[in-house]
Amino acid sequence: MPVITNGGDAVRTVRGWFRDTTGGLPRAFWYLWTGTLINRLGSFVLVFLAIYLTQERGFSASQAGLVLGLWGVGGAVGTTVGGTLADRWGRRPTLLTAHLGAATMMLALGLARPLWAVALGALLLGTFAEAARPAFGAMMIDVVPEKDRLRAFSLNYWAINLGFACAAVLAGLAAQAGYLLLFVVDAATTLITALIIFTRVKETRTTSAAAVAKGDAAPRGALRTILTDRVYLGFVALNLFAALVFLQHISMLPIAMGDSGLTPATYGSVIALNGVLIVVGQLFVPRLIKGRSRSHVLALASLVMGLGFGLTAFAGTAWFYGVTVLIWTLGEMLNSPSNSTLIAELSPAALRGRYQGVFSLSWQIAGAAAPILGGLVREHVGNGALWLGCAAIGAVTAVAHLVSGPARERRAAQLRTAAVPVRPVTVIQPPAPEAAEAAATAPAEPVPARS
Repeated sequence: MPVITNGGDAVRTVRGWFRDTTGGLPRAFWYLWTGTLINRLGSFVLVFLAIYLTQERGFSASQAGLVLGLWGVGGAVGTTVGGTLADRWGRRPTLLTAHLGAATMMLALGLARPLWAVALGALLLGTFAEAARPAFGAMMIDVVPEKDRLRAFSLNYWAINLGFACAAVLAGLAAQAGYLLLFVVDAATTLITALIIFTRVKETRTTSAAAVAKGDAAPRGALRTILTDRVYLGFVALNLFAALVFLQHISMLPIAMGDSGLTPATYGSVIALNGVLIVVGQLFVPRLIKGRSRSHVLALASLVMGLGFGLTAFAGTAWFYGVTVLIWTLGEMLNSPSNSTLIAELSPAALRGRYQGVFSLSWQIAGAAAPILGGLVREHVGNGALWLGCAAIGAVTAVAHLVSGPARERRAAQLRTAAVPVRPVTVIQPPAPEAAEAAATAPAEPVPARS
């Protein structure tokens, strides 16, 4: 009987953990979550684009890096425009336009043949695909209360990586049937996501006159406000350095594994470990880091990611590459939820779309620079120098997080205080002498009995 009792306690513990992790979140969040999962299940192209360009199309590593870099350039334009449109035009129309444009350009890229056409397709695809990111982030902050954002962002990140893990394996198999299939499936899942948003998610941007009176409408000089926010820009700069390291797994890692004699399917299986580990462990991360210093968590994440990528310099077999992926994935798991909650707390309500856009811009700059810099370092200095350089960047970024962390937390506390509505104080004036005398002589009204 004690075994049954222990088993029942375990079941209740699991149910309680599941309820604490997923319960109480608004319906709009779950529609966004579902769209994220479906979209990521078909995110084949970016994972295999470097292999497609070098092995299927015969482009050099530098040419492949240029195409991936143009994807990042387009993404930089997209996030900037998307963030502005999310605040001015609305989250929902921005998301719809971005997804429809991305699906169209996905098919165009798959059909492009000359290098200039492939490069142009990557540029436009990056523009549309990344224009959705700030609007999605702003909508997520709009619909989820502050107390639930850590687990909401963790759940959404979990969905991203569940889809990514499946997509990496499926893409390796689909590539054997023809690379065009990757582009078609990716476009189809993007369209399904657009359909979910169109039919199920309402606009969340506040545009009423009351909102303007409360300060929830975007003020003039918004760009100047962001450009003078040194605390936030410092945080964005640190994310840029982390992204320069992290995005090597899309650009240079598949090329390095190919040079080690490993097939695209092997790369797909190895990189899928990233998504599998996140799917298994990410939902436990919020409880692990809750109440801990975010600066310390981000510093540790930078160190672990740097270590994982640094060890790639010594890898030559599939299992060794797999170990490096598991190590830097642990750093990624610590980094993501802390980053997301900080962005939300450092963004004024009236500028959420623009602040999301500026943060996403760091990813797009890294998306443009990482493959180009990685390709140049690899060709002119060597494979080992590339990965050891990633480790050095991770260490420097960790120190910078420890130094800048207190200023970020002070700014977040200031914005939380400013966001608390001030209740008007009712001042009770003493009655005039005549009114006081009348009240004293008036008969008392009967008090109704409590039911």
